[in-house]
Parts: sequence; C-alpha cells; structure tokens
Amino acid sequence: MHSPSGIGVIDKSVMIMDALEAGPAALAQLVECTGLARPTVHRLASALVHHRFLSRDVRGRYVIGSRLAELAAAAGDDQLVSAAGPILLKLRDVTGESTQIFRRQGEARVCVASAERPIGLRDSIPVGTQLSMKAGSAAQVLLAWEDHERLVEGLRGARFTPTVLAGVRRRGWGESLGEREPGVASVSAPVRGPSGRVIAAVSISGPIERLSRQPGRKFAGVVVAAAHQLTEMVRANPEADHGLKDLDD
Repeated sequence: MHSPSGIGVIDKSVMIMDALEAGPAALAQLVECTGLARPTVHRLASALVHHRFLSRDVRGRYVIGSRLAELAAAAGDDQLVSAAGPILLKLRDVTGESTQIFRRQGEARVCVASAERPIGLRDSIPVGTQLSMKAGSAAQVLLAWEDHERLVEGLRGARFTPTVLAGVRRRGWGESLGEREPGVASVSAPVRGPSGRVIAAVSISGPIERLSRQPGRKFAGVVVAAAHQLTEMVRANPEADHGLKDLDD
C-alpha cells in the first residue's frame, strides 16, 4: 500500500481487499501478498466476511463480497431513480398496473421509485417502503444471480425455492402469486449495472384477478423490455432520452 492513512486496522483491511482485486485467494496467498502476519490476516478477513465486504467461494477462497457491490451501486442511486421515472410511467400506462423499482439493502428490498395506478384497486408501495427478501418476484430477481453463499442464505425461510430461482435465471424474469401478500401478483425483471451485476428489479404488481394466475405469460415481455432499457440508460448514456416508445409493440 503506497499511501497509508495511519489508521492501522483500516489500512490492513484495505490491503487485503486490494489483494483480492486480481481474483480469489486462499489465506496463505493473502499473507504472502500483503506481508501481514497470518493471524492478523485471518482475523481481519473473518471480520470482513462477517460484514460482507469479503465472501468465500466454493473452494473456501476469499473473494470480494456483495456489500462492496451494494455500496458501489448505491452511489448511482440518483442516476437510477432519475432514469426510472419515465420508464415506470410508461410501463404503468402500458400494463395498467402499479410499477416499482426495488434495490436490495442488506436483508431487505427498498422501493426507490414507483408509479401507482391512478384509479381502481391497486397495490400501493410508496417510495422508501422496505419489504422482505423472502417473498415476491422482485426478491426472486434480486437474489437469483447472487453468489452461492448468499443464495443459500437467502433461501432460508423464503417462500420460493431453488427451482423457482433457477427458472428466474433461465427466463430472465420472475413472477409471484400471493407470495408477499394474499391476492397480489407481480412480475419483475433485473436491471444490470456496467459490470453486468443485478443492481435493481423493475416490477409491476396488482390483484391476481387482473394480472391472472400466469402474470409472467401476460406481462413478462414489457417488464423485461423496461428493465433492459433502464439497464442501457444506466450503463451507457444516462442523459439520453430513452423513452419506452416501443414497449407496447
């Protein structure tokens, strides 16, 4: 490390994370790369795993954890939310249902943007609402592409199964019927950042009577199109006018 801050525990933790930028590493490799004592590396790496700044792969090696990706994605929240506005409005008008953008924050998912159905029975989810990561199509989408360790943890107590998440990955969208709330159906698709990592979920939700018992068959195409256009705006040209003029074609 070329420029230490003088706060030893932080400087050493950063050394460990810097060493993992090149890829997974075993404890012995981290000791060799950082020049730190083995007990020190083990203690700090274990603490970083606890806080999800590091994780362990299937071979037990240390890797960069999901918390860093969450923080990096959070830095782009303003961009995501500003881009989401017109997309959610168009998706609402095309489907006739309430629309939302969800981001994962720790063990919950948070609605960061929404456009509610103006009249009639609707699923109202105000901005700032925190919902469970254990139920609902947005939770499925936000969990489906996580690393193995977090996937296993996320499935504990969930109302969906590994088979459901495998289907989400295969199709590129998720659906739910009464998972989060009785009588409510939803369809969600992933928004990806520049690295390809899932950073958010675009959703529509409403009564099962309107969305039907196969909401994905009815609405997956337009929800995926909305998620794709938001992905392109966030990745490539966030200031461009990417309307949803072709969403209902």
